[in-house]
Amino acid sequence: MTSWMNLQAAVQRQIDSLVFAGREIGVQVAAYLDGELIVNAVSGLADESTGARVTPDTPFFSFSTGKGLTATAVHVLAEKGKISYDLRIADVWPEYARHDKGATTLRHALTHSAGVPALPSYTTPEDFLDWDRMCRTIAGSTPSWAPGTRHGFHEWTWGWLIGEVVRRATQRPIAWVVAEDIARPLGADRELFFGVPPQELNRCARLKDRNWRMALDQLSANIEHFDDIAPPGVRPEAALANRRDIMQTDIPAVATVSARAMARMYAALMGHVDGVRLISQGHLQDVTTVLTSGPDWAFNGDLPKTLGYVSQLGGARFGWSGNGGSLAGFYPELKLAIAITKNYLGTTDDDPMEAIAAMIHSAAAEQRAVTHAQAVS
Repeated sequence: MTSWMNLQAAVQRQIDSLVFAGREIGVQVAAYLDGELIVNAVSGLADESTGARVTPDTPFFSFSTGKGLTATAVHVLAEKGKISYDLRIADVWPEYARHDKGATTLRHALTHSAGVPALPSYTTPEDFLDWDRMCRTIAGSTPSWAPGTRHGFHEWTWGWLIGEVVRRATQRPIAWVVAEDIARPLGADRELFFGVPPQELNRCARLKDRNWRMALDQLSANIEHFDDIAPPGVRPEAALANRRDIMQTDIPAVATVSARAMARMYAALMGHVDGVRLISQGHLQDVTTVLTSGPDWAFNGDLPKTLGYVSQLGGARFGWSGNGGSLAGFYPELKLAIAITKNYLGTTDDDPMEAIAAMIHSAAAEQRAVTHAQAVS
């Protein structure tokens, strides 16, 4: 059995140095290989105001990283035959058919091809607290393109769009699906949340802005549709994430999670984790097939999408990176899952979190090559 002590120590040194240097406040790093936990490292403070330290089960409010939880919930339902990717949304949500959206399918929604990425410019955090209001807004919107003809990042709308389809099709809120069909089987009841229960709020990390707000201003100034997908009042920044009412609300475009639980979830897509596997191997191939082409409407750049995930690193990793520096995803060829959460939101030319993920990936690939060589010798 391979010992991963050296890798664990290397990751620990790296995040400790980032915290010591003031580049980070609190960090979690977790990785699973072949269903086994090989890295579980934490460093720093979850909350500077209280001095609470990060532990492996500390939940961090994570922006688009949380979309992976939403997509996985749909795949678990599809695996059980409870929902179909080709379900016409209007068949379960008749109001959604307005403005020529009647042919839109769940597949379109998952791949950010539904054409409803925009929110009204006057949207406020208080609007986010009202699920029905947000669903009415999306159902009543005119699509920015004919559904299925192109794709564009649905920053906020994606969560309510997918979540309401799940609720109407299964008669279960998506938060319940996550709790009952993902978190509980994986032993992650206290680490995977959409709305955080009141009794768990004080365990959560508190976010802080480093230079992320400035980065959002630059995106707003330079990207044509940025304010459409993230209006000024609801930009994905620390001030919004730290609101206790927002943290307690189901907003399935984001989630409050630990790195350990996200890595465990992704590992359970690829194989068994303590006897739990979320989807079959054939289903895994389906959800890692890239289904979009051409530039993303929201960013004009390349953002290839599968059924609910983003294809990253040239198709090596599937999952979601979050605003401000978190990431979570899985590498099917290696059966490796990695997640990193942090609470100091910022951006740099050299992304230390991606560097840590690359270090873990390199160690896993090297071990895989050694094992293969031994098997054929």
